[in-house]
Order: sequence, then C-alpha cells, then structure tokens
Amino acid sequence: MMCAAVAAQRGRRVVLLDHATRLAEKIRISGGGRCNFTNIGAGPANFLSQNPHFCRSALSRYTPQDFLALVKKHRIAWHEKHKGQLFCDDSSEQIIGMLRAECAAGEVSWRMPCKVGSIEKSGTGFHITAEGGDIECDSLVIATGGLSIPKIGATDLGYRIAKQFDLQIVEPRPGLVPLTFDGPSWEAFVPLAGIALEVEVSTGGSGKGKGKAQRGHFREDLLFTHRGLSGPAILQISSYWQPGTPIVLDLLPEMDVAEELISMKTTVRKQLGNVLAQWLPARLADGLLVANGFAPDARLADMADAKLRKLGDAINRWAIVPTGSEGYKKAEVTLGGVDTRELSQQTMMANKVPGLYFIGETVDVTGWLGGYNFQWAWASGHAAGTSV
Repeated sequence: MMCAAVAAQRGRRVVLLDHATRLAEKIRISGGGRCNFTNIGAGPANFLSQNPHFCRSALSRYTPQDFLALVKKHRIAWHEKHKGQLFCDDSSEQIIGMLRAECAAGEVSWRMPCKVGSIEKSGTGFHITAEGGDIECDSLVIATGGLSIPKIGATDLGYRIAKQFDLQIVEPRPGLVPLTFDGPSWEAFVPLAGIALEVEVSTGGSGKGKGKAQRGHFREDLLFTHRGLSGPAILQISSYWQPGTPIVLDLLPEMDVAEELISMKTTVRKQLGNVLAQWLPARLADGLLVANGFAPDARLADMADAKLRKLGDAINRWAIVPTGSEGYKKAEVTLGGVDTRELSQQTMMANKVPGLYFIGETVDVTGWLGGYNFQWAWASGHAAGTSV
C-alpha cells in the first residue's frame, strides 16, 4: 500500500493485487491491536542482512519522522513506549485506514481477494494472469512478505517469483521467534513456566567480515515457557542465533554473583537458595541450584569458593544451546529472502530484470523487535514507489 500510494500520487496508473480476504492483517494484529508502526531510532544498525549496508539508502530517504508526519496528517493519536517504539493510542485499524486513504488519493485500483496465476516477461514489461482478467504492466512490485504466521495467509510466492527470474535467495528461516529446549539438562527448568525477569542475552560471531554471523546483544525481559524461552530478549536474539550454537544469558546483569556470594560467606548464615531468592524469583533460584548440582538445603557458609564461582558463572554467563524454535507459526518475521546483491539499494529493482521490484519482508533485510520491520516496509515501499 505504501508503494502503491507513492507511485499513484506521482501519476502512475497502479493496480494492487492481494490474495487475502482481509486487508493488512499483519498490521491489524501488531502491537496487541495498536500497531507498533515504527521506532523513532530506526537505523541500519537495527537490521540483519547478508549485506548490512543495503538498507541504508532507503532508510535514510524515508525516516521514522517521515512516517510520523503521515500519521499526524491523518490525525492519528499515538504514544511512545519502551525504547522508541511508537503505537496508536486507539487501534491498528487507523494505520490501515490511513494507507487506504493514501492509495485512494492516487486512485489506486484494487483486486482483492485475487489469486495470481502466471507472470511472464513481455517486451519491456510483464504479463500477469490473475482473477478478474490479465494485466499488462511496465513495472511489477513484489510485496508478498515472508513465511511467518501462515494462518493469516503467508506464502512463498515472492521467493518463487524471484527464482523464476533467476534471482538468488538467502535461505529463509523464522525470526523474532521463541526458542525451544529439551533433554535432561532442561528438566529442572520445565516447572519454571511463567517466570519473567530482565536479562542480558548475547550470541553469534564477531559480526565482522564477509559471511560471518552478525552478533546480537540485548537487555530485555525473558520469559520461561513450557517448551523453552520467550519474551523480548529471546525474540531479539533468535534472529542472530545459529542452530547448534549457544545463547548466553546474564540473569543478574547488575551484579557479579560469585564475588557477592564469596564476600557474604563469612557473615550470612542463610541457605544458598534463600540468598539467591533475594535477587531472583525463588522458583528460578531453586531451579538453578538443582540444575547445577547443589543440594536444595545447601548453606552459603559451607560452600567452597570454587563452587560459588561455578554457580556465579551459571547465573552471569549461562550458556545454553536451543534445540530449535517455535517455527513460522510463532515467528513475527522471516529472516532471509531475495538476496540484496540482486537489487538496487536506491530503487529496490532487480538489477538483471528491469521493471521488477522486491520490497519489505520478501527481501533479505530483517529488523529488530519494536517497530523496525514496519519502518523497513515503509522505507522500501517508498523507494520503489518513487522509482516505478
């Protein structure tokens, strides 16, 4: 809709094809129904891609302030929450209505719901077979999203179109997704479902050099679930996590736990679990003791310094290897997509297929949790809309 509105208001004749029966369902469900429509601090550092610099051009030419100006123009009340996240005061329906109104201002034509059959290169443009009649067009923009949340209509159509035109794809996988754990090492933590606390979490490589994994580091809330870990901290780090590698949790980032315990040893006569429960939820403290081989009634004064350092490491540097994730059904975004080396960073057009554009989540650009992915949608849509 962003791309269609921008192109149409430039005087281009635009038709928007959508296979869904309800418009913009991903906007509708965002932010608990209030749509976290951008993040005021969004910049290239908040995005993952095999080419992290690709998004720089579009993001610099259509900023969060530009989208906010559109929101204000349509008199949508909004507020800022945690870490620059902007939400509607009322409803995500207002953002959908705003984008529809912008399309209407450019007299965009709609076909919805509309299934697309085949797409063929035709002279200088494209021939599309679709419900409601075939279409001949000069430019074709693919804004079909990724594979996340299939129940609202996610498909692989964008990737299939890219492959049809011999464009490379970075292997898609779920992003911003809860992580799962199983096996004997996790048994002590299964009863902890529902516990939440603020942590620091990190993973990945150095983030330097071609082909190396970007490194993630976040301070956010973590939530224990029946199947593993979730919450903003885990959703954020999941996009950086590589299967078979650990994530590292600091459950008490303000404290060197080992040094604190050792310093208390000669003056505190409490059980170790009771001491930890001063800083951590009691059930979590007990679970950590069991998982690390401490007796439930172990007394702090009886513990050797080496054992306390081991426990401190288990709290400040808890390295655990997820066995998987909750998959696309729970993933908020899809990592990977059309390889950015195939596209112009100024226009989003495929370098070897004039007139063919890919924008939004279909492209190998994935934002952090917190409004960043919507900002990429607006910015990449605007870049293509000003070019088509």
